[in-house]
Amino acid sequence: MFRHLWLIFAQTVTVCIALWFVVATLRPDWLAMRPLATTTTTNGGTVTVSQAAAPPLGALDVARPGSYSDAAKKAMPAVVNIFTAKEVKAPKQPFLNDPLFRHFFGRGQNGPQQEKRRASSLGSGVIVSSEGYVLTNHHVIESADEIEVLLSDGRRASAKIVGSDPETDLAVVKVDLKGLPSIVFGRPEAARVGDVVLAIGNPFGVGQTVTMGIVSALGRSHLGINTFENFIQTDAAINPGNSGGALVDSQGNLLGVNTAIYSRSGGSLGIGFAIPANMAKSIMEQIIATGGVTRGWIGVEIQEITPDLAESFKLPKNQGAIIAGVMKGGPADKGGMKPGDVLMEIEGKPVSDSSDMLNVIAQLAPGSAAKMKILREGKPQDIAVAIGKRPKPQRQAKAQEEDDDEEQ
Repeated sequence: MFRHLWLIFAQTVTVCIALWFVVATLRPDWLAMRPLATTTTTNGGTVTVSQAAAPPLGALDVARPGSYSDAAKKAMPAVVNIFTAKEVKAPKQPFLNDPLFRHFFGRGQNGPQQEKRRASSLGSGVIVSSEGYVLTNHHVIESADEIEVLLSDGRRASAKIVGSDPETDLAVVKVDLKGLPSIVFGRPEAARVGDVVLAIGNPFGVGQTVTMGIVSALGRSHLGINTFENFIQTDAAINPGNSGGALVDSQGNLLGVNTAIYSRSGGSLGIGFAIPANMAKSIMEQIIATGGVTRGWIGVEIQEITPDLAESFKLPKNQGAIIAGVMKGGPADKGGMKPGDVLMEIEGKPVSDSSDMLNVIAQLAPGSAAKMKILREGKPQDIAVAIGKRPKPQRQAKAQEEDDDEEQ
C-alpha cells in the first residue's frame, strides 16, 4: 500500500515539473510575478494603483545589473552642501541710478547712498579627510564672511577657509569635526571617453542629488574658465549648486570636482566640466600645507601658433609657443629670451601649445634653473632660465590688500 502511494506521488511530481518546464519555455510571461493592486478611496471615487510585489528578504542587498547604487552609496556620505553669506553694498534707493529720477528728485539727502546687506549663496563640497578638510570651488566661498557645511547625516557645522587657488578655482575649508566619512580619490589619468560617471551635489538647493552620464571628453582647455585648465567634460546633469561637488566613477571613487557648465539658460545642457581629481589633490595638499599654491613663472607673454604663423616661422608642424613679449628684468629676460622666439622644449619635454607651456612652467619649483630649447630666426638654441615665483592674480592681490586694510 505504501509503495503504491509513493509511486503516485512520484508520478505527480514528475508531471508537474514537466508541465512547469513546458510553460517556462513557451509562455514565461505566465510565470511572471503579478503586481499587487492597492485601492485608495477619494471624494471622486476609488483609484487603483499597481505596485510591484515585494522582493524576497535579502534580495535588495544583491547587486543589480545596470545599477550604480553601490557607487552612489559609497560616495554620497562624503559630499556636503555648503552655504555661504557675505556682506555686500547696495544703494539705499535703487532709483538713484536712474538719470531721469535724479533730474526730477535730485540725489537725495546728504550722507551715504549705500547700505550693507547680507547676500547668501550655495554650493557643494567633498570631504577629503576624516579630520574635517573639505574640497570645493574657489567661487563657492569667494569673499564669504560665513560658511556653513551641511553633512549628509543632517549635521551642520561652521567652516573656516584654509586657502584657495583662483587660477584653478579650487579651495579648501575645514570644519571642527572628527571621524568624518572621506572620499576615495580615483585615477582620472585612466579614465576613457564613454566611461560612466555620477555627479553628486546640491543643485538649486533641493538637497543632495545624484545624476548619471558619461565622460564626454578629456583634457578640455582653452575655454577661458580658469588660468590652468585640463577639464573632464561630462553630460551628467550639473546645475547651479553642484559647484564643488563630486564627479565619481562607477566604483564611487572621486574622478573630478564639478566646476562649470556651458549653458544659455542657467541650467544643464549636457556640457559640464570637472577638475581632474589628481590635479585637485595636488592643489589641495599645497593649500593644506602652506595655505596657498606656489607656481613657477618666467615673465613672458605667449601667443598661439596658427598654421599661417607656423609657415611664417618655418616650423615643421604646429608645435611650440611664440614669445610675444618679455617682461623687462623678469626671469626670461635675464635668461636671454627675446620677443619672437619660439619655445619648443622645457627640460626636454616638447611644448605642444601655449596652454601646455603654462602648465609645465607652473610645475617647476621657483629658484630652480630650467633648460629650454627655442627657435630664433629658424635656428635652435639652448638657454637656461632661473624660474621665478608666479605672482598672485590681480583680483586676489587686491582682495588681500583690502583685508589687510580692514585688519589695520
